[in-house]
Amino acid sequence: MPSKLLISFLLSTVIAAPSFAQEAKPDAKPAGGKTHTEIAKQEAESAWATAPIEEQEVKHRDAVTVGGRRLPYTASAGTLTIRDIEGKPTASVFYTAYTLDGVKPGSKRPVTFFYNGGPGSPSFWLRMGSFAPIRIRTTNPEFIRPAPYDVGPNPDTLLDKTDMVFIDAVGTGYSRPLGDMKPSDFYGTDEDADAFAKAILRYSTKYSRWTSPKFLFGESYGTLRSGALAYQLQERGMALNGVVLLSSIMNYGYRQPGLDQVYLNYLPSYAATAWYHNRMPNRPADVATAVAQARTFATGPYMVALAKGQSISDAERDAVANQMSQLIGISPDFIKRANLRIDLPRFQKELLRGQARTIGRFDSRYTGIDTDAAGERPETDASSDAISGAYIASFTDYLTGTLGYRTEMPYRLSARDAAGWSWNWKHDAPGRSGGGGQNNPNTAVDLAAAMRANPYLKVLSMNGYYDMATPFFGTENDLGHMMLERPQQANLRFTYYPAGHMTYLNPDALHRMKADLAGWYDEAVSDARSATPPVPATTSTGGDTPTN
Repeated sequence: MPSKLLISFLLSTVIAAPSFAQEAKPDAKPAGGKTHTEIAKQEAESAWATAPIEEQEVKHRDAVTVGGRRLPYTASAGTLTIRDIEGKPTASVFYTAYTLDGVKPGSKRPVTFFYNGGPGSPSFWLRMGSFAPIRIRTTNPEFIRPAPYDVGPNPDTLLDKTDMVFIDAVGTGYSRPLGDMKPSDFYGTDEDADAFAKAILRYSTKYSRWTSPKFLFGESYGTLRSGALAYQLQERGMALNGVVLLSSIMNYGYRQPGLDQVYLNYLPSYAATAWYHNRMPNRPADVATAVAQARTFATGPYMVALAKGQSISDAERDAVANQMSQLIGISPDFIKRANLRIDLPRFQKELLRGQARTIGRFDSRYTGIDTDAAGERPETDASSDAISGAYIASFTDYLTGTLGYRTEMPYRLSARDAAGWSWNWKHDAPGRSGGGGQNNPNTAVDLAAAMRANPYLKVLSMNGYYDMATPFFGTENDLGHMMLERPQQANLRFTYYPAGHMTYLNPDALHRMKADLAGWYDEAVSDARSATPPVPATTSTGGDTPTN
């Protein structure tokens, strides 16, 4: 049922209808003072499914075996009500959580907050595919067959290392604004990070997790959120132990038209894809070697050539096009006609044009078939088509069937599908003068500020070689320009996997990711309990007071 606050708001909207709507002959008012039209509208709106102000929760007991050890746990689904500084409810935030049984509240057991990106995407992708105790099993790579789906216990779950909370952004999943709050109050870089910070603070208070080691785990745009969120939480008194960045996009600025950085960022991913599809002449034995060759070319001859713009000589253009062709499997003539700048849709279409196939964006190992084989860009993303139905169906069945979470609201797969979608990309980043306005966000700046303030904060960047949505070389560039001092750089680590944007779709990659994360979690928790920080703190530790 709708809340009293929402009913009040809707009634006030009806009463204050625009004058042009009142120019028609008014209905006769029966006893009670309302027209038949007003009564009908009120009755219709009373049936709307709305998010609850009062927090909800359902629980389910289960167990999973990890490394021969049986782990009993509680799975829960519910809502957190976040409020403004005056205490007014502003949004109902939906989450699913997995907590190990037999652990007392307020313990030192780690907790990790997971979320996907978009912006405008809920967290069910990570929830059903990555490190929860139950996941949908996928092979490498193939179109997931129609129902019934293979959903079951996840031996690569992180439950042996951390409790997990999967959060849906406001406007996605079952998360909704409350009362008179508008979608635009949450649809923005800083607005979104603020809502997540409030949800994490609320969860930590409600479930006594303030003294637990705390981690963030964001995917795609979720990594940009993590940069801002790490700094915001630090400013609100919550120091994090670690941040996991999966398939990162920390800086949206380089994607602006006319900037050459985007072509440099993509080149090693193009080379990895050409290697996978056997389109690379003189193909090396492994993808890592192909990528290393492309990195060297991108930061050398290719960068120099792009910087020269239209003043590049014919001889240099020919030489660079020939070298580039050897790496990415596209003809030198096509490369030259594109002015050495191959955007992603053209590469997706051109690499396997001779076979009338396109390659995927989220995972370039996947291939698709277009209606128009002569077109300039793919008609769809084959890698997205291959997985979406299975994930949506499996999550819906698990949530309603196994967990027993019931609501009349639809689970919104994207905030972009609803009315009022418009994202505010402006970002108030930490700056030397107390704040720096950005029209296109780069939250690597925020993450760097959080790392400088907290010498124990560790960052793990996890990347797929075949990710064409957020190319790994772009991530290296973004995080490589945080301008950390050399000792602080020890807290930043990169790992790579033979997979796409959603690296966990590859079961072999998922197993390797779990091993990498297990060691990283142990190190982060151990360092936080050590006598000395792993890197020197940047704040003063005392000493003589200076005199004038």
